[in-house]
Amino acid sequence: MIIVIDYKEALPIRQAVMWPEYPLSFSEIKNDPEGYHFGYLVEDKLVSVISLFIENDEAQFRKFATLESHQGNGIGTQLLSYIISFAKEKGIHRIWCNARIDKSGFYEKFGLEKTQETFEKEGQYYVVMEKYLYSK
Repeated sequence: MIIVIDYKEALPIRQAVMWPEYPLSFSEIKNDPEGYHFGYLVEDKLVSVISLFIENDEAQFRKFATLESHQGNGIGTQLLSYIISFAKEKGIHRIWCNARIDKSGFYEKFGLEKTQETFEKEGQYYVVMEKYLYSK
């Protein structure tokens, strides 16, 4: 079940999945209080999270993480589909993310395309991926 959560509820999952070698605070981003945060519950336990940040007619999703024990069960697919629909309902023109390069194939299934923009952070390599929801 997908629910709206407070960003602080997302931090333990973000940290466990993305940055387990860093303190919990490393998974927090400065504009977390301004974002929309969603979680996926299995038997009343939060197992997956994603955050969406809207600026003008664009939205970036960030900190998308599913506990390893629940990966491969379609939970991430449901959550990402949900926020893409949410963005469409909000009239968002473009949705984008900084995808770990090794996970880019997952995002391509949703119609996101790689851009030429890549970067490295803490030993992880990323590519900016985007999808246009409406034409201008």
